[in-house]
Amino acid sequence: MLEIILILVAIAIIIFIIVAARQPDDFSITRSATINAPAEAVFSQVNELQKWDAWSPWAKLDPNAQNYFEGPEAGTGAIMRWAGNNKVGVGSMKITESRPNDFIQFKLQFLKPFVATNAAEFTFTPEGDQTRVTWSMYGKNNLMAKIMGLIMNCDKMVGGQFEQGLGDLKTIVEAVDKN
Repeated sequence: MLEIILILVAIAIIIFIIVAARQPDDFSITRSATINAPAEAVFSQVNELQKWDAWSPWAKLDPNAQNYFEGPEAGTGAIMRWAGNNKVGVGSMKITESRPNDFIQFKLQFLKPFVATNAAEFTFTPEGDQTRVTWSMYGKNNLMAKIMGLIMNCDKMVGGQFEQGLGDLKTIVEAVDKN
C-alpha cells in the first residue's frame, strides 16, 4: 500500500513539473495611472532614485531597509542597491535609459529571496494637463518562477504593488505640483 501511495505522489509531482515547464517563458506586468500634473513633475520623482522611498510600495514593506546610491543623482547610470527583510530582499536597480519627461528604463537584479534579472520601465504620456504614467516589468520565467506562477498569481501580486506605488506617486506629485 505504501508503495502505491509513493508511486502516486511521484506521478503527481512529475505531472506538476511538466505543467509548470509548459508555462510561458516570458512575463510582463503593466499598470497605469493618470496624474494631475505635467510629465516633468512626475518624471523627476521616478528619475531621481533617492525620491523612491516616498512612494515605492516596497519602502512600506520594510521601513528599515538599507538603501545605497551610486553614480549620478538622477538619470542614466544612477543605481540604487537595497537590503531588507524577506518581503523586500536584496537587490539593485540601475537606470539604463532616461529620456526627459518621456521614458525611463531600469535593469533590476534580485539576489534574495530569489535570484532574477528583469527590466522595468516607466512611460510618461501627456494628456492635456495630466500625465498618463505606465509602469511595466518584464523578463524571463525560469522553472522556479513557472512553479510559483502555478501557486500564486504574480501579476495580481506585483501589479497590486505597482498600483499602490502609482497611487502614492500620484498623491505626492499632485501635492507638490499644487504648491
